[in-house]
Amino acid sequence: MDMNMTKAQQTELVRNGKGFIAALDQSGGSTPKALRLYGVPETAYSGEAEMYDMIHAMRSRIIKSPAFSGEKVIGAILFEQTMDRDIDGIPTATYLWEKRGVVPFLKIDRGLEAEVDGCQTMKPMPTLDALLDKAAKAGIFGTKERSVISAANAKGIQAVVDQQFAVGAQVLAKGLMPIIEPEVTISIADKAEAEALLRDALLRGLDALPKGQKVMLKLTLSSVPNFYAPLVYHPSVLKVVALSGGYSRDEANATLAQNRGIIASFSRALTEGLSADQSDAEFDAALGAAISSIHAASIAG
Repeated sequence: MDMNMTKAQQTELVRNGKGFIAALDQSGGSTPKALRLYGVPETAYSGEAEMYDMIHAMRSRIIKSPAFSGEKVIGAILFEQTMDRDIDGIPTATYLWEKRGVVPFLKIDRGLEAEVDGCQTMKPMPTLDALLDKAAKAGIFGTKERSVISAANAKGIQAVVDQQFAVGAQVLAKGLMPIIEPEVTISIADKAEAEALLRDALLRGLDALPKGQKVMLKLTLSSVPNFYAPLVYHPSVLKVVALSGGYSRDEANATLAQNRGIIASFSRALTEGLSADQSDAEFDAALGAAISSIHAASIAG
């Protein structure tokens, strides 16, 4: 397959596709909770290897469901172990693109540092170059890297954004598309003020990018509808996607629908209501309903 042709098709789908990006990238710390919500208690597995087998079975079931296709789901973010595994004997990223028409992304961050100035930057990633090479070889289109903002602190927010763009440059240098994700915690009292500082810092970062270079942004749903419009329509932004951030699916969908040009990249809000003990028919119906509602909210704007 012509990789340049594939990359162009994937870029077009992400830019203009009528759908959303599924976040299937829970990692070590968040996997037990994801499994618990899926009806798999921690007593059902022993050790990390079994835990990752269980979560891969859940993700495979989602990806193989008839509802999970490029018609409504244009992309999926994977955890490294998911990228390294197969679905029906086919590497996951290849399966996503060739069997489902879904663009594969990879979560690359290694978790968060302790909070400084109300924010958490990403832990160092000394092996990032090797991971990016592996991802490119596996057919991954882009990456996702998450920081957290828990206060309207200009210094802390600038540190988060500076690091995000530095990592983004590393990703772009490998021919991959970075999703820059500075998540604003939804429960903080100064959320709107933090969003104003973040928007300004992101605009400065985007304005400084070399001409023709593009990144994606993954942002918490803003307190004011269309507050991130200057980012959505910035020439250096391929797409802005929204995280559900702890909102229920109904809340997240209702808020998302008020924002033009932003699509969902939901994790927990996507898998809400799915259970390991559902029959395939029940599972496919529940997932189909979730996908339809998130898709509708994504294209409403």
